[in-house]
Amino acid sequence: MSLRTGSETELVIVPKSARKGHRRPPTPRRPGLLKFGHWWWALPGIILVLAVHYVATTIGGFFAFTDWSGIGSFAWIGFDNFARIFGDPTQIGSLGNTLFLAFVSVILSNIAGLALALGLNRGLKTRYALRVLFFMPVVLSPLAVAYVWKFIFDYNGPINAFLRALGFDEFARAWVADPMWAIWTILVVVVWQNIGFAMVIYMAGLAAVPVEIEEAAAIDGANLWQRFWHVTLPSIRPAVAIATTLGLVNGLRIFDQIMAMTGGGPAGATETLATQVYKESFALGNFGYGAALALLLTVIILVFAIIQQRLTNGRPEED
Repeated sequence: MSLRTGSETELVIVPKSARKGHRRPPTPRRPGLLKFGHWWWALPGIILVLAVHYVATTIGGFFAFTDWSGIGSFAWIGFDNFARIFGDPTQIGSLGNTLFLAFVSVILSNIAGLALALGLNRGLKTRYALRVLFFMPVVLSPLAVAYVWKFIFDYNGPINAFLRALGFDEFARAWVADPMWAIWTILVVVVWQNIGFAMVIYMAGLAAVPVEIEEAAAIDGANLWQRFWHVTLPSIRPAVAIATTLGLVNGLRIFDQIMAMTGGGPAGATETLATQVYKESFALGNFGYGAALALLLTVIILVFAIIQQRLTNGRPEED
């Protein structure tokens, strides 16, 4: 009687390819065209970014060397627009205001944001409510915030009413309409709205700082300031780089608050490159000149962003 590898039923029902000793490796399936994770899923977004940012910027950069008015033909004039910019005292003042608002707002908002992050990083019972409260100005519309602050700084607004109530009538003034103080009112609004953004970035950085390092430094006799300067601050250097870079870029592009509060006045005291780009391009019809201003602003943003990254970024081993 001969031995058989399977019963009669198995020989009939089970396919030959599935029987013992006759199994073949499964045929690999070809990846479908719609397989999740393929690079071409990002193609629409890539095209949109290229069209909106790079293509549009390139076209605008081309018109910066022309005398185009926005309508009709144009002529190539080379660097004449840039010569006009650096020969115009108004544009030089706009450049100064742009740099002033950018750097001072970055310094003040980052110092205040870091201080809030350090305070709210402790075990306070109300820390979550306070975080929401301090971050709320970031999500508000810059235009809405600017109009509210414009009312606060008005001659009959709350600030002057408070000064008069204290008997300091001589200090009451039209803050937004005063050429000396108008730029400072813009600075107050920008810093107030950016503090929460810097605070969130620093809180994320502080969450990655090991508690054991601070405890070891405290045991070694380091006081609060020494622990912050030699332990905490070097540990959150990436957060400092991110917060200052984003703050600097946003500071160089300040537009909404100025147009809502002062419109660039009084007497050009709050004009910036961003407001001049808008006025020259769309109000006065000097599109080529406005494109030159925009290109100059773009170059300034790139240069300072690269310099700032070089200064604040560093390897942890260096510390």
